[in-house]
Amino acid sequence: MCGIAGYFARDLRPVDVGVLVAMTRTLEHRGPDEEGYFVNRSEPKGPDVPLRGLAGADGAGHVGLGHRRLSIIDLKTGQQPLANEDGRVWISFNGEIYNFADLKEELEGLGHTFRTNSDTETIVHAWEEWGEALAARLRGMFALAVWDERQQVLFLARDRLGKKPLYYAESDGRFLFGSEIKAILAAPGVSREIDPTALSDYLSLLYVPAPKSIFKVVRKLPAGHYAVVTKDDVRVQPYWDLSFAEQTDRSPDDLGEEIVAKLREAVRIRMMSEVPLGAFLSGGVDSSAVVGLMAGLSSDRVKTTSIAFNEAEYNEVEYARMVAQKFETDHSEYSVDPDALSIIEKLAWHYDEPFADSSAVPTFYVSQTARRTVTVALSGDGGDENFAGYRRYAVDAAENRMRSMVPGFMRGLVFGGMRTLLRPFGKGQAKFANLARDPLAAYFASSAAFDEAQKRRLLSDGVVGAYRGHQTIDYFREYYERCDAPDHLSKLLYLDIKTYMCEDILTKVDRASMAVSLEVRCPVLDHEFMELAARIPSSLKLRGGEKKWIFKKSLESLLPNEILYRPKMGFGVPLPQWLRGELKDYAYELLLKSDATREYFRQDAVKSLWDEHQAGRERSMALWTLMMFSLWHKNHAT
Repeated sequence: MCGIAGYFARDLRPVDVGVLVAMTRTLEHRGPDEEGYFVNRSEPKGPDVPLRGLAGADGAGHVGLGHRRLSIIDLKTGQQPLANEDGRVWISFNGEIYNFADLKEELEGLGHTFRTNSDTETIVHAWEEWGEALAARLRGMFALAVWDERQQVLFLARDRLGKKPLYYAESDGRFLFGSEIKAILAAPGVSREIDPTALSDYLSLLYVPAPKSIFKVVRKLPAGHYAVVTKDDVRVQPYWDLSFAEQTDRSPDDLGEEIVAKLREAVRIRMMSEVPLGAFLSGGVDSSAVVGLMAGLSSDRVKTTSIAFNEAEYNEVEYARMVAQKFETDHSEYSVDPDALSIIEKLAWHYDEPFADSSAVPTFYVSQTARRTVTVALSGDGGDENFAGYRRYAVDAAENRMRSMVPGFMRGLVFGGMRTLLRPFGKGQAKFANLARDPLAAYFASSAAFDEAQKRRLLSDGVVGAYRGHQTIDYFREYYERCDAPDHLSKLLYLDIKTYMCEDILTKVDRASMAVSLEVRCPVLDHEFMELAARIPSSLKLRGGEKKWIFKKSLESLLPNEILYRPKMGFGVPLPQWLRGELKDYAYELLLKSDATREYFRQDAVKSLWDEHQAGRERSMALWTLMMFSLWHKNHAT
């Protein structure tokens, strides 16, 4: 895996090589093995750095590409930035293209000549041959920047699911881009003004959704999109979407065989590596399936890594050991305790934006442990979104059955009345409040850390006034209504794939793994496998209360029932206990003694959340969300 950065001076000023180098070197953790640069002028001025490929065309000098490399494939000749034969097309690329050998053969048949065995060079020739259509030809995970000297075009693209990040900003006549926001902020003059709508979204979602970032001027290139940048224009458009429109009527047995075959293929192509490779193993269905298929495809013992907790309700290690023993893996474990939370400031630096999924902590540690023995690890991410594995899908289905018993025009009266009756007892109100909502609003309310009313009580008058009229649920509604699925559950799966999975799960994994220079690959998120899953009716995914029914059934010959049909535990951390125990003093100082974030939050509201949690009411997620904003603010906002 790698880090990319660069800028296009759209006002045609010469590239400041010192700035380009500074931007690129913020990404050293993503690519510790090598660095390289391209500037399109013949005699660059600046620091003594390895400037590669100096085109020297007339009127040039206004484009620079930077690259930090984590060497995985073609260790000897895969250095970047890399050019075509005549040095007029250059690329800086982050990711892996799993079908590059097939593309290379096709391109050679069309007359293209290759100098390396890298997947990177395949993209350069693909641009020459197919132009903007190249992104749709790639199977893999990627964020890339191609500079075409003849056309004076900068082309950026990001993979279909958003496994690899790509940010950009327009500032002072420059189009700046990078794998992480910190690369853009390394350029002088970039505004750090916070987007108040992004802050509002973060409080509800625990992440900032694309195309926004926490900074007004910085934007994410959305997953499955590309951008075409010229001196006069920036055009962003999609090249892929996941369709649920065509639902198969094949039998569960036939589908099970196809699921396993397609997943085996996705695992196989992700085992391509010239460096040590292994897998994360939680003991859950998805990671266990990946490890089991890897074991069947490898002549060597698969290296696996797991995380353990002292608290039993969070600890899955016995199941991971069961899978490791079954497939005779070379297994490692790491035990997480509250003292390990000393790394949260480091995580806040790596994430660049406020990010409050607390499972980033164990994800960092499992990545760190895996990195001791491997450079590439396969994970099981994506199974819950593809096959309805989260508990919230079953809860939503139960609520919809109850709604169906009451005519729509009466739901507010009936369920709202029940909520009022239960108010003196202090229990059950949230359930009936949700039943009074429409299904999408109820789903959002169940997943949001803060609703709109809670945010108005928490945020300062200035922030509330700045985002007035904006509602985070509109972000959910956009994707829900865009989906072509024939049923509500499939629309929710699409919604979660586009939002939670991309902006939370994959962001978490990318930053935590790249913090220790580990490449993580996700076979369950192979786009061809996902397209197969999208064609399977939702009635085979959530069936009789059994989540991921068709996926589990397809794996019965691979995994024991103790793994397939045990209760789902997730990958959380014991925040409630930590915030009342070992982390209590640290959190109190951060939330109630620091003046850094008082312009954003009402201190009386923060104190109320704190007191309620210490008194035994569950407020740990809200407090953690505010903590991570405070840590982010200290690292990046000034």
